[in-house]
Amino acid sequence: MPTRLHRNEIAARIAGDIPEGSYVNLGIGAPTLVSNYLPADAEIILHTENGMLGMGPEPPAGEVDPDLINAGKVPVTELPGAAYFDHADSFSMMRGGHLDYCVLGAFQVAQNGDLANWSTCAPGAIPAVGGAMDLAIGARQVYVMTDLLTRSGEPKLVARCSYPLTGVRCVTRVYTDHAIFDVTNAGFVVRELFGDNTVEMLGELIGLELTAGG
Repeated sequence: MPTRLHRNEIAARIAGDIPEGSYVNLGIGAPTLVSNYLPADAEIILHTENGMLGMGPEPPAGEVDPDLINAGKVPVTELPGAAYFDHADSFSMMRGGHLDYCVLGAFQVAQNGDLANWSTCAPGAIPAVGGAMDLAIGARQVYVMTDLLTRSGEPKLVARCSYPLTGVRCVTRVYTDHAIFDVTNAGFVVRELFGDNTVEMLGELIGLELTAGG
């Protein structure tokens, strides 16, 4: 059986790869967990699209401020020097290339870096693009945090996205529960394997030819 990491473990891996001094946006859902694993002594500035710069991790139980939430409506804290602003200023930061990194979830990532994360076109599904398109084209580096396979066993890393695109050739790296992949001109390169997983095993799971890297 393949080795799989828990979402919190994946979030910790991502947090360890974000350099000090970075301005970062964490997308709705699992990517918000990254804030809980950033080093407390590192100057990493978190941006949330609903209008906050200097966001901190989730608050302890019993210390929630209902006025402090991220774009996913999850309670957060503020760090010293935090600033607040309207959506126009927030999206100007996103679109203007002022963010070094963003971490987004995904339905699919293509081997050329295309990202699909806002709609599966399933009957009754509610499209939820939010600010993902702005982040995908505005951030200097786009990291994706996702499971390698869907619940039904379909691969999320694909040769070509079949869902509507969020961004074209925008993804830099994909952090999954099985391994970490870099997106290159030659396709997916396995940056780090977890446990006893092998490049060949993962290639068979997703039906793509993978290259070993690291």
